[in-house]
This record gives sequence, structure tokens and C-alpha cells, in this order.
Amino acid sequence: MTYPGLKDLETELADIPKANPSLLRAKSRDYYWFSPILKSELDGKNADLVLIPETREQLVRIASACARHKVPVTVRGGGTGNYGQAVPVQGGVVLDMTRFDRVVHAAPGVGRFEAGARLLEIDRALRDRGWELRFFPSTRRHATIAGFIAGGAGGIGSCTWGQLADPGAVIAIQVLTVEENPRFIELRNRDALKVLHAYGMNGIIIEVEMPLAPCQPWIDTIVTFPDLMSASEFGYALAAAEGIAKKLISIHDERIPPMMDQLATHVPTGQAMAIVMVAEPQFEAMAALAGDFGGTVSFRRTVAETNDAAFGTNAEVTPLYEYTWNHTTLRAMRVDRDFTYLQVRYPAHEELRIIKNLKDQYPDELVLHLEFQRRFGRVFVSSLPLVRYRDPTRLQALMEEIEAIGGQISNPHTYRLDGAGWKRTDAPQPEFKRIADPHNLMNPGKMFEAQTVLA
Repeated sequence: MTYPGLKDLETELADIPKANPSLLRAKSRDYYWFSPILKSELDGKNADLVLIPETREQLVRIASACARHKVPVTVRGGGTGNYGQAVPVQGGVVLDMTRFDRVVHAAPGVGRFEAGARLLEIDRALRDRGWELRFFPSTRRHATIAGFIAGGAGGIGSCTWGQLADPGAVIAIQVLTVEENPRFIELRNRDALKVLHAYGMNGIIIEVEMPLAPCQPWIDTIVTFPDLMSASEFGYALAAAEGIAKKLISIHDERIPPMMDQLATHVPTGQAMAIVMVAEPQFEAMAALAGDFGGTVSFRRTVAETNDAAFGTNAEVTPLYEYTWNHTTLRAMRVDRDFTYLQVRYPAHEELRIIKNLKDQYPDELVLHLEFQRRFGRVFVSSLPLVRYRDPTRLQALMEEIEAIGGQISNPHTYRLDGAGWKRTDAPQPEFKRIADPHNLMNPGKMFEAQTVLA
């Protein structure tokens, strides 16, 4: 798509750092290729220009210029999304926010961070103060705090702290509007939902204020089980055990460990696996609970080893959380490119029944992988099952069959925000978009209901 105002915009913003033209393709991609459907739809969608601002004054100038010249802008953090959130489907400017990476301030229980601060570096900065982020995605090494807000939901720590949309999970978000005279707007508490998981369509996120948790002496562990259902029952029990401090409960079908390179040696053939992060003083309580379901601890790191895996410089030592959530999909696809994945959640008190039904009814087509969380005062189970992909028709039929069994699908094979099932947040996001982006220039093409003035 060609924009008449693009050349004037480039001239006006010539002093602002920009990416080399050779990087346009790389800066216009995320991990949408997990989906063969999105790969076919989004390959070749590139920005015309990538700007890398360093000051607020430069951000204001970019927002104003895009509004005046009617050039779309897609905000980018670490580019670790899976649904094309950072892909500029209508071209224009990609706004790389990674140089906004400061810890603005931190106090007991709360921290405020610039949008481009990477999650691992935030926790590295907070460790000496005795605090940490409550939860983070498995892409912690590269993901930014604003990217997590705009495109994520939960992750490592959600087994205790829930998800971003839960009350109290986000304290405040500051955004910059994209209009001729841009404004900074502070959204606090429930108002923060107006930009949460909105794919960067509702203003440029500038700063994020988050609650923090006290640092715990976490250890990485692997527990093996005779079958998936035993592992799942343990996962449910551990998630419900409020007296055990835990950071991660990730359950894997017995066919997954052989695809997980270094982990395979720690899991006997034919056994299911639980990857667990638990506070070291409560390791014995966790191990005893696992034993109630036939589980055996097969691998355990010390606190120092766990911290070194996460924060150290040895790339060959991997934190166990980088085998969970959608990193499981990534590693499986490296072994077998016929895999894709789905996102499924399970209604209360029906989780184990539906998991067993899916395991029994789709022994070849689905390879189950579960993430246990706590939300709204109860155990909450979501799933990122591996799927042997055939074609779009069969994938759609499979999603309908899973919903008929009782699972609830969030479709990861669409880049349309309002086509993704339960990912929508309960907030007046379209109303706020009209305030923050009156010309519909931010990441256009990602919502069916948005009027596209660029088309």
C-alpha cells in the first residue's frame, strides 16, 4: 500500500534513528509462522519505515506526523507475539520501542517501567531490592513489558497470580495518542483494560506500572508420571495447594519429552512430565504431593543453578520455563514441522474429564500440553495442545469438535483481535480507540469492527 504522505513524513523525521532498510522484513515479523494459516496470510507484509525513537519528544513528533500525513503506525517491542500482533498488515511505520528501557522507579510492592524494558532485565534490576514481577511469558528473555501488556495474557507465575486481565494485575498504563496534537493519558486500575491485549491499537504505550512480589528462592524441577492423567491430577492438586509457593506448573503428554532436547534424558520413555518451579524450602512438600499421584522427581536444580539458568550468560544452560507455554510449541516444531497448536481453556470442575476425553478421542491428532493457573479464587487450566496439521478445513472442524466436548477455544490462527474468542477483554476498548487513535492509524486491519479509513 502506498501512502502519499510517507515521503514528507520521512523528511520531517529524518533526524530520528531508523532501522537499516535491510531490516524492514525482520522488524515486520513476529512468531505468526507457528500457524500455517497466518504464515500464508502475513508473509510479505512489511513496513515502509522503521523508526527507533530515543526520547519522548521524538515520540510526540512521530505520533503527530503519522496523524497529519495519514500514515499507519504499528508499535513493536521484542516481536515475540504469536498472532501477528506486530505485523504491519497495511505497511507504514513500525515504531520500535526498545530504547525506552528504563526502570522509572521501584518501591516495595510496585514498579514502573518504560515500555521497551525487557522482562528479564526488569527482574534483574529488581533482584537486589528483593522484588520480582509476579508473572511473565516464556519469552521473558526478549519480550518487553508493553509488548506483554498489548499482546500477552499470563505465563510463569500465573499458577499463583493469575493473568493480566485480573483485578489488580496492572496498576497503571500511560499512553500517547496518535493525533495531530498528541496527548499523554494515564489509565489506572480498571481503566488500564482499555489498552490491555489490544495489539497496540489504542495508543502508544509509554510506561507501565505493575505490582511486584517478594523474591523467592525458586528451583527448577522435573517430575515424571506413569501417564498424562496422573500428571494432570498432580497439577490440579499442586495449583490448589495454597501453602506451597510455586511459580510454574506445566504438564506434558508422554510424547513431548523426546522432542525437548536436553530434557529428554531426564524423562523415562513413555512417561508424562511436569515442569515445576517451586520455592526451595517447600520442595519436599511438592515432592510428597507428587508421590501421591505416582510422581518421581527426576531432575532438580539448586537455587543458584536456577538463577544462573535465567540470568546467566551461558546460552547452553536453559531455564526450564523456556520449555513451557508456547516454547513447547516452538521446540516441537523444530523437530516436526507438521505441528501447529491450539489454545484451549477448560470450564470449572470439568477440566480433568475434558482432558481425558481429548486424550482418548484424538490419540494421533492432538498431543496435550497443559498450563495450570489460579484465577478468581480457583484452579484454572489452559492448554496449548500440539496439533498435527492437515489443512484449514480440518483445523476448523477440530476446533468445533473440541468445543462440543466442552473445551473453549481461543483461535491462534487469526490476526484479527475480535476473531480470537475469549481473548477479548471486558472493557470499552473501541470507545477508547476513538479517543487515542481517531484516524484509525494504529495497527490497522486487526479488527473487523473498526472502520478502516485507509482502505
